[in-house]
Amino acid sequence: MSGLLRICTAGSVDDGKSTLIGRLLYDSRAVYEDQVASVEKASKNRVAGPIDFSLFTDGLRAEREQGITIDVAYRYFATARRKFILADTPGHEQYTRNMATGASTADVAVLLVDARNGVRTQSRRHARIARLLGINDFVLAINKMDLVDFDRNVYDGIVDDFEELLRGANAHPIPISALHGDNVTAQSDRTPWFKEKSLLEFLETVEVDRNASGKPFRFPVQLVIRPDQEFRGYAGQIASGAIHVGDPVTVLPSGRTSRVKRIATWDGDIETAYAPMSVTLTIEDEIDISRGDMIIASPNAEGGSAHNHPPFVESRFDAEMVWMDERPLDPARVYLLKQATRVLNAEVNRGLVLNQIGSVTVTASKPIVFDRYTDNRFTGSFILIDPATNFTAGAGMITSTSASEDAETTLARPNVAERLAQIARGAATDAEAVEAVRRALEDILK
Repeated sequence: MSGLLRICTAGSVDDGKSTLIGRLLYDSRAVYEDQVASVEKASKNRVAGPIDFSLFTDGLRAEREQGITIDVAYRYFATARRKFILADTPGHEQYTRNMATGASTADVAVLLVDARNGVRTQSRRHARIARLLGINDFVLAINKMDLVDFDRNVYDGIVDDFEELLRGANAHPIPISALHGDNVTAQSDRTPWFKEKSLLEFLETVEVDRNASGKPFRFPVQLVIRPDQEFRGYAGQIASGAIHVGDPVTVLPSGRTSRVKRIATWDGDIETAYAPMSVTLTIEDEIDISRGDMIIASPNAEGGSAHNHPPFVESRFDAEMVWMDERPLDPARVYLLKQATRVLNAEVNRGLVLNQIGSVTVTASKPIVFDRYTDNRFTGSFILIDPATNFTAGAGMITSTSASEDAETTLARPNVAERLAQIARGAATDAEAVEAVRRALEDILK
């Protein structure tokens, strides 16, 4: 087994996420002697035994003082079979937004449950966020089994509770004791009834589907390169799929078509490019293309893949959103929507509060090019930015297009002047209001 595996922890507070990762690092010899000495020294006067494994990841002073995880802690380690990046995410409800950040790039989620407490609200919330973020492979780590005498009935009951929540996902339940190392890197003698792989053995062998090059070609234009009159190229990173010189392409949202003339890179021209390469494309025809446009493989091209379906081009869509701002989501306000390489104004149909997850309908000022998140993580995700503070207020995963508005709803929507007035009212200061209105006008007049 080779390749890099990204892992995140999830679950409620005090379920033992940091201790589990620290034990995994310690037992796999992924920590240096000076780190071990430092943790042993810091473990004195604590009740975690001779060594507090959570201190290998809880690096902030407040985390060590309170015995909790506040920010996402990333750790890298490797075994003879695979390389790993571990994201230890917080369990407290007030830090749910940090958990979403850590899970956004993960291939596998290790979902911990305290065997004494069973499934709690935050455990369910984290599982839902991980599913929304497209994670399909889970380790259901039922921790602190030593405190329930490794009772198989307790283990089976928790597995049954999660059966509906993780329906459709690949779940690998494991009874563990992070403190004592049972079933972490090797099978434990204290669970003779458990015959499956230990945590490390599973992570070393799990196969995850992240083959972006096998998906339809998506190329969000990041920059138009025009060094002289002889060259016009469109630079960006391939989000998914592959492209060849001579392939027919379509530019969205305009719908204009052409063919790839060159694929330029820093090291020279190439014949084929695939995700996640950063390249510059030139095309045969003169087409008005700018930052925020999307170049795709023409859906009806000869020899095209049956899976080469076009993306959606809509200004209104449904999504699942995690709200990350202390200031609640206000349906009366206008936010900045950043999706792929495009930024424009948008409104949301309902309010959310900090750390709340909810289904929303987003209406953008112009059509955007997107896929469902389950089909493409890059083109199916977006963030909302508060124009007054530039704070990333929410993260969303697109689930589907939204039904067209009826005439009554359309008539009820504010006109341009009313929208600009809303933007100005939502700003904190006069200067911020002027800047927000200026950006809104630029977007409307494009």
